[in-house]
Amino acid sequence: MNSANSTKKIIIFASGQGSNAKKIIEYFQDRNDVKIAHVLSNNIRANVLKMAHDFEISALHFDRTAFYDTHEVLHVLKDAEPDLIVLAGFLWMMPTEIINEFENKIINIHPALLPKYGGKGMYGNHVHQAVLENKETESGITIHYVNEKYDEGEVIAQFETEITPDDSMETLKKKIQQLEHEHFPKVIDQLLSKKA
Repeated sequence: MNSANSTKKIIIFASGQGSNAKKIIEYFQDRNDVKIAHVLSNNIRANVLKMAHDFEISALHFDRTAFYDTHEVLHVLKDAEPDLIVLAGFLWMMPTEIINEFENKIINIHPALLPKYGGKGMYGNHVHQAVLENKETESGITIHYVNEKYDEGEVIAQFETEITPDDSMETLKKKIQQLEHEHFPKVIDQLLSKKA
């Protein structure tokens, strides 16, 4: 088997700043066995597209029509033949055709300990606010496979952080982001090595 075939390919979907996408790209940038094939975003103004360009990674924007009504995005994915599709702060529901085509190859990160605080509308600050309002003593991140329902796919890994009485939205957000940046690239690495 030649080395080109043994290179694992990742495609990243993101909707915003792309801090998780950046950590993943940096984690793998000096590796010959893993390649970020594309970064895709549904937001043409997303910082993540510029950031991908800075790393000389193919960055593609798509709209709702290309994603849901035509097979445009599906064709891009099929052509790339990714080993893993990583949703890093991507807010749209994945179409069934893509989920079926890439079964057990699409993963997402959620800023809470699922099944708590998951589902439609539960993303970013909405999650942290709900966690604080319910006076939880811990929160964390969940990395999970993607299925047809928001945040209901099989859990791959969870990592916790303590919530103290003086935590605010900002401090909790920082704690969660630290967990994401530390663990998400490593879990992706572990999943790819299992697919070897």
